[in-house]
Amino acid sequence: MQKYCNSEITSIFDKIPIVENLARKKFVVLFVLAMIKTRAVQFCEIAQALNDKVKAISNEVRIQDFFREVPLNYEQVALLLAAFLPRRGKVTLCIDRTEWDFGKCQVNILMIVVRCKEITLPLYWELLENNSGNSHTDDRIDLLKKCIELLGAKRIGLFLGDREFIGHRWLKFLTSQGIRFCVRVPKHHKITQWIEGDTEEKKVEQLLAKRKTVRIRDCMVDGVWGSMYAKRVPDDILFVFGTAKMEYLDQLYQKRWTIECFFQNIKKRGFDLEDTHLQKTYKLKKLVAMVCIAYAFCANMGLHHHKMVEPIPIKNHGYKANSFSRKGINLIREGLRRDWKRNSELFYDFVLKFLRWIQINPNNLPLPHF
Repeated sequence: MQKYCNSEITSIFDKIPIVENLARKKFVVLFVLAMIKTRAVQFCEIAQALNDKVKAISNEVRIQDFFREVPLNYEQVALLLAAFLPRRGKVTLCIDRTEWDFGKCQVNILMIVVRCKEITLPLYWELLENNSGNSHTDDRIDLLKKCIELLGAKRIGLFLGDREFIGHRWLKFLTSQGIRFCVRVPKHHKITQWIEGDTEEKKVEQLLAKRKTVRIRDCMVDGVWGSMYAKRVPDDILFVFGTAKMEYLDQLYQKRWTIECFFQNIKKRGFDLEDTHLQKTYKLKKLVAMVCIAYAFCANMGLHHHKMVEPIPIKNHGYKANSFSRKGINLIREGLRRDWKRNSELFYDFVLKFLRWIQINPNNLPLPHF
């Protein structure tokens, strides 16, 4: 059963060839499973769980060779990740950066994640070599163009971003693609209104001088027309602008937190991505791809178990005891334990049912709509 299950997973990579030959496809499967087993990204840790039939040092050399020599097809990686999404329903895209330092190496990742119904998945990312500075408009546009090509502009219901992701050319690009957006704007940006046949510019502090909150329909920020919402928060002002409905701007912006949760789930709550010692950009980008594949598999496994087997309990504070990704990690680690013989057949049968549930199997692969 285990051999059949592994062949089913490997056959996915035949349909979506993120690497070229069969040996490397099998390695990707083994690497992802070993990463889930260890909840680590350090090569020395993954080598302990990669292949029990050879020495750990041989596994580590194999891992190093893969990251040094083997190219990944990132368009196919995105296709694989998108295949884990529900086949129907509008999606919300969210853009953000995450960064950390390792010695003199500064890691700065610009990423777009997609949320559809209950699941959040990464799609595209780029490592910025700008000393942990903000992303450039061209970088964002390039990533979003790839998402549009993969999913289709009609399926993108909303785009979310924080204060970094503003500017006339960027917002103009979103509107030109017909994508509704909701972004937070720095408080020093001016608001232009059309009043009595003339334009009038004001700062958000002026609008909030005598009110706790303010909503304005048909105003202009950074040369783009839309609606705005603003309120005072401790030591700051929340200023949100977008082309989504004015009445829901504040509620829609709260959904941006999904990308923060995703970053947490691939770091300390998941695979400790920040503990990697890799410094070369091309190796780091490859490692992020492997972590994203592992996350997508675990998150969908947890969602499947929640819906089809046993709901995740709700704690007193109103949130689930575990996220879908953490639940999936726990299920897979339990199922792959070496001493877990009695129910191993049930575990692999569960994995096969899961693969059919998400419909990523060699006979019925759901490709995204182009």
